[in-house]
Amino acid sequence: MATTQKRDGGGMSERRRTRLRLEISREAARLFWEQGVAATSGDQIAEAVGLSTRTIWRHFRSKESCAEPIVMQGIVTLMSVLRSWPRQSSLEDHLATELAGLRDDKEKLPVDLADDILAMKMIRLADTEPALRTAWLMACDQKERELCAIIADRLERPAGDLEVRQHAAAAAAAVRVLEEHIGAAVLAGADVTEFTDVVAVSRRFAHAIRTATGGVVGDPVA
Repeated sequence: MATTQKRDGGGMSERRRTRLRLEISREAARLFWEQGVAATSGDQIAEAVGLSTRTIWRHFRSKESCAEPIVMQGIVTLMSVLRSWPRQSSLEDHLATELAGLRDDKEKLPVDLADDILAMKMIRLADTEPALRTAWLMACDQKERELCAIIADRLERPAGDLEVRQHAAAAAAAVRVLEEHIGAAVLAGADVTEFTDVVAVSRRFAHAIRTATGGVVGDPVA
C-alpha cells in the first residue's frame, strides 16, 4: 500500500527524523555545557545517544550544528503564544492569559522545561562560541519571519511591506536581547521569582515589543 507520509532517503519518516535530531541535540547540548564545545567530539555525542558516529553526521553537518534543534526550542513557546494572539486582545492581556494557562497545565507546554533550560545554556555559550552563535541567530531569524506574518495580519498589510518588516525586525531584536538577559540571569543563579511571575514576564515582553515598534504593535485592533 502506498504511503503519503514524507520520508527521507533512508526511509525514515519526517516526524521520526525530527525526534531523533532533537534527541541528538539534547545530548550534544549537555556535553557542550558540561565540558565545552572544543572538548566534545562527534564520537562522544554518538555514544551519549547510543548511535553510531556515522548516523550523527547523517543528520548534522558538524558537531556544533547539533545544537540547532535545542536552540530552536528556545523560541517555540513564545511564538506559539503569539501565533494565537486574537485581534481583540492587547499583547499584555494575551500573554498573561496564555502563559498562565501553560503554567497551570504543563501538558499544554509546547516545550519541556528541561529543553528550555538547555536552550538557555546554549544561548549563553553562544556569547563565546561563534558556531553556536550562528545557531542562535538562525533561530532568531525564524522568529523574525514569524513575527512578520503576525504583525502583517494585525496591521492588515502584506508580509513583504517595508514597514511591517522593519517592525518585525525591531521586535525580534528586542525579544532576543530580553531572552538573552533572562537566560543569563537564571543561569547565573539569580532569584527566578521575577521570571516565574506570569504577569511580570508578560509585561516585560509586551513592553519590549511595544517600545521596539514605537507603539504600533501591542494594542487590540478592530
